[in-house]
Amino acid sequence: MLEAVDRFDLRCEDFLAIIDGSEMDVREIRAPSLEYLDLYCERRAVAVSRIALRILGATWPDCQRLAAALGRAMQLTGILRDLTQDAARQRLYLPRELLCAHGIFATIPSHVLAQPALPRACNALAERAAAHFAEAERAIVARPRLAMLAATAMLSTYGTLFEALLARGWTRLEKPVRIPAWHQKLLRVGHSLIGR
Repeated sequence: MLEAVDRFDLRCEDFLAIIDGSEMDVREIRAPSLEYLDLYCERRAVAVSRIALRILGATWPDCQRLAAALGRAMQLTGILRDLTQDAARQRLYLPRELLCAHGIFATIPSHVLAQPALPRACNALAERAAAHFAEAERAIVARPRLAMLAATAMLSTYGTLFEALLARGWTRLEKPVRIPAWHQKLLRVGHSLIGR
Protein backbone atom coordinates (compact mmCIF):
# COMPACT_ATOMS: atom_id res chain seq x y z
CA MET A 1 0.00 0.00 0.00
CA LEU A 2 2.73 2.45 0.96
CA GLU A 3 4.57 1.64 -2.25
CA ALA A 4 1.46 2.59 -4.27
CA VAL A 5 1.03 5.79 -2.25
CA ASP A 6 4.62 6.81 -3.02
CA ARG A 7 4.56 5.65 -6.63
CA PHE A 8 1.41 7.55 -7.56
CA ASP A 9 1.82 10.43 -5.09
CA LEU A 10 -1.53 9.63 -3.48
CA ARG A 11 -2.78 11.91 -0.76
CA CYS A 12 -3.45 10.68 2.76
CA GLU A 13 -6.44 13.02 3.09
CA ASP A 14 -8.23 11.22 0.27
CA PHE A 15 -7.99 7.89 2.11
CA LEU A 16 -9.17 9.53 5.32
CA ALA A 17 -12.09 11.08 3.45
CA ILE A 18 -13.13 7.65 2.16
CA ILE A 19 -13.07 6.28 5.72
CA ASP A 20 -15.14 9.26 6.90
CA GLY A 21 -17.61 8.63 4.08
CA SER A 22 -17.95 5.00 5.11
CA GLU A 23 -18.64 6.13 8.67
CA MET A 24 -21.36 8.46 7.35
CA ASP A 25 -22.96 5.45 5.67
CA VAL A 26 -23.04 3.54 8.96
CA ARG A 27 -25.27 6.23 10.44
CA GLU A 28 -28.91 6.42 9.45
CA ILE A 29 -29.27 8.87 6.58
CA ARG A 30 -32.73 10.29 5.98
CA ALA A 31 -33.28 13.34 3.82
CA PRO A 32 -29.92 15.01 4.51
CA SER A 33 -29.35 18.68 3.85
CA LEU A 34 -27.82 19.57 0.49
CA GLU A 35 -24.65 20.54 2.34
CA TYR A 36 -24.45 17.16 4.08
CA LEU A 37 -25.19 15.31 0.83
CA ASP A 38 -22.39 17.22 -0.91
CA LEU A 39 -19.98 16.31 1.89
CA TYR A 40 -21.10 12.69 1.57
CA CYS A 41 -20.43 12.78 -2.19
CA GLU A 42 -17.04 14.39 -1.58
CA ARG A 43 -16.03 11.64 0.80
CA ARG A 44 -17.64 8.62 -0.89
CA ALA A 45 -16.95 9.38 -4.55
CA VAL A 46 -14.83 12.46 -5.21
CA ALA A 47 -11.94 11.22 -3.04
CA VAL A 48 -12.06 7.85 -4.85
CA SER A 49 -12.06 9.67 -8.21
CA ARG A 50 -8.99 11.68 -7.20
CA ILE A 51 -7.11 8.52 -6.25
CA ALA A 52 -8.18 6.66 -9.40
CA LEU A 53 -7.21 9.52 -11.69
CA ARG A 54 -3.76 9.79 -10.11
CA ILE A 55 -3.18 6.06 -10.48
CA LEU A 56 -4.25 6.29 -14.12
CA GLY A 57 -1.70 9.05 -14.73
CA ALA A 58 -3.90 12.14 -14.68
CA THR A 59 -1.88 14.33 -12.35
CA TRP A 60 -2.26 17.86 -13.70
CA PRO A 61 -3.79 20.40 -11.29
CA ASP A 62 -7.17 20.75 -13.01
CA CYS A 63 -7.84 17.02 -12.56
CA GLN A 64 -9.33 18.08 -9.22
CA ARG A 65 -12.14 19.63 -11.26
CA LEU A 66 -12.69 16.38 -13.16
CA ALA A 67 -12.63 14.27 -9.99
CA ALA A 68 -15.14 16.56 -8.30
CA ALA A 69 -17.57 16.53 -11.21
CA LEU A 70 -17.22 12.85 -12.11
CA GLY A 71 -17.47 11.68 -8.51
CA ARG A 72 -20.60 13.72 -7.81
CA ALA A 73 -22.25 12.70 -11.09
CA MET A 74 -21.64 9.02 -10.33
CA GLN A 75 -22.79 9.26 -6.72
CA LEU A 76 -26.00 11.16 -7.51
CA THR A 77 -26.79 8.69 -10.28
CA GLY A 78 -26.37 5.83 -7.82
CA ILE A 79 -28.66 7.56 -5.35
CA LEU A 80 -31.35 7.99 -8.00
CA ARG A 81 -30.98 4.37 -9.10
CA ASP A 82 -31.10 2.91 -5.59
CA LEU A 83 -34.12 4.70 -4.12
CA THR A 84 -36.10 1.53 -3.36
CA GLN A 85 -33.09 -0.48 -2.13
CA ASP A 86 -32.05 2.36 0.16
CA ALA A 87 -35.61 2.77 1.44
CA ALA A 88 -35.69 -0.93 2.33
CA ARG A 89 -32.67 -0.22 4.56
CA GLN A 90 -34.44 2.84 6.03
CA ARG A 91 -32.16 5.21 4.11
CA LEU A 92 -33.11 8.22 2.04
CA TYR A 93 -30.41 10.24 0.31
CA LEU A 94 -32.74 12.72 -1.45
CA PRO A 95 -31.95 16.10 0.11
CA ARG A 96 -34.58 17.68 2.32
CA GLU A 97 -34.43 21.06 0.56
CA LEU A 98 -35.46 19.47 -2.74
CA LEU A 99 -38.17 17.40 -1.06
CA CYS A 100 -39.58 20.41 0.80
CA ALA A 101 -39.48 22.53 -2.35
CA HIS A 102 -41.93 20.05 -3.86
CA GLY A 103 -44.17 19.74 -0.82
CA ILE A 104 -42.69 16.56 0.64
CA PHE A 105 -42.04 17.00 4.35
CA ALA A 106 -41.84 13.35 5.42
CA THR A 107 -38.49 11.72 6.06
CA ILE A 108 -39.60 8.09 6.43
CA PRO A 109 -38.28 6.58 3.20
CA SER A 110 -41.36 4.50 2.32
CA HIS A 111 -43.61 7.53 2.84
CA VAL A 112 -41.42 9.73 0.68
CA LEU A 113 -41.36 7.21 -2.18
CA ALA A 114 -45.16 7.05 -2.10
CA GLN A 115 -45.59 10.82 -2.57
CA PRO A 116 -47.07 12.01 -5.90
CA ALA A 117 -44.50 14.84 -5.96
CA LEU A 118 -41.54 12.43 -5.76
CA PRO A 119 -40.82 12.62 -9.53
CA ARG A 120 -40.38 16.40 -9.30
CA ALA A 121 -37.93 16.08 -6.40
CA CYS A 122 -36.01 13.36 -8.26
CA ASN A 123 -35.89 15.52 -11.40
CA ALA A 124 -34.45 18.36 -9.32
CA LEU A 125 -31.65 16.08 -8.11
CA ALA A 126 -31.21 14.75 -11.65
CA GLU A 127 -30.65 18.34 -12.86
CA ARG A 128 -27.77 18.62 -10.41
CA ALA A 129 -26.34 15.31 -11.63
CA ALA A 130 -26.67 16.46 -15.25
CA ALA A 131 -24.69 19.61 -14.46
CA HIS A 132 -21.91 17.47 -12.95
CA PHE A 133 -21.90 15.18 -16.01
CA ALA A 134 -21.56 18.23 -18.26
CA GLU A 135 -18.72 19.63 -16.15
CA ALA A 136 -16.90 16.29 -16.20
CA GLU A 137 -17.27 16.10 -19.96
CA ARG A 138 -15.81 19.59 -20.37
CA ALA A 139 -12.86 18.65 -18.14
CA ILE A 140 -12.21 15.45 -20.10
CA VAL A 141 -12.32 17.17 -23.49
CA ALA A 142 -9.69 19.64 -22.30
CA ARG A 143 -7.13 16.86 -21.81
CA PRO A 144 -5.25 14.36 -24.03
CA ARG A 145 -7.65 11.63 -25.12
CA LEU A 146 -5.40 8.70 -24.23
CA ALA A 147 -4.91 9.92 -20.66
CA MET A 148 -8.68 10.19 -20.24
CA LEU A 149 -9.72 6.73 -21.47
CA ALA A 150 -10.71 5.38 -18.04
CA ALA A 151 -12.47 8.59 -17.03
CA THR A 152 -14.28 8.63 -20.38
CA ALA A 153 -15.39 5.02 -19.89
CA MET A 154 -16.80 5.75 -16.41
CA LEU A 155 -18.49 8.92 -17.65
CA SER A 156 -20.04 7.04 -20.55
CA THR A 157 -21.20 4.15 -18.38
CA TYR A 158 -22.77 6.25 -15.65
CA GLY A 159 -24.11 8.64 -18.28
CA THR A 160 -25.86 5.71 -20.00
CA LEU A 161 -27.36 4.62 -16.67
CA PHE A 162 -28.42 8.20 -15.93
CA GLU A 163 -30.16 8.52 -19.31
CA ALA A 164 -31.92 5.18 -18.74
CA LEU A 165 -33.15 6.39 -15.35
CA LEU A 166 -34.46 9.61 -16.89
CA ALA A 167 -36.22 7.61 -19.61
CA ARG A 168 -37.85 5.30 -17.06
CA GLY A 169 -38.85 8.18 -14.81
CA TRP A 170 -39.63 8.16 -11.11
CA THR A 171 -43.15 6.76 -10.93
CA ARG A 172 -42.31 3.06 -11.43
CA LEU A 173 -39.22 2.72 -9.29
CA GLU A 174 -39.50 -1.06 -9.19
CA LYS A 175 -39.00 -1.24 -12.97
CA PRO A 176 -35.31 -1.99 -13.60
CA VAL A 177 -33.37 0.05 -16.11
CA ARG A 178 -31.57 -1.80 -18.87
CA ILE A 179 -28.15 -0.87 -20.18
CA PRO A 180 -25.69 -2.75 -22.45
CA ALA A 181 -23.77 -5.64 -20.86
CA TRP A 182 -20.35 -3.97 -21.14
CA HIS A 183 -21.72 -0.91 -19.35
CA GLN A 184 -23.04 -3.20 -16.62
CA LYS A 185 -19.53 -4.58 -16.09
CA LEU A 186 -18.08 -1.09 -15.75
CA LEU A 187 -20.92 -0.17 -13.38
CA ARG A 188 -19.91 -3.05 -11.13
CA VAL A 189 -16.35 -1.66 -11.08
CA GLY A 190 -17.68 1.82 -10.26
CA HIS A 191 -19.98 0.39 -7.60
CA SER A 192 -17.10 -1.44 -5.94
CA LEU A 193 -15.08 1.79 -5.88
CA ILE A 194 -17.66 4.28 -4.62
CA GLY A 195 -20.18 1.99 -2.98
CA ARG A 196 -22.91 2.93 -5.49
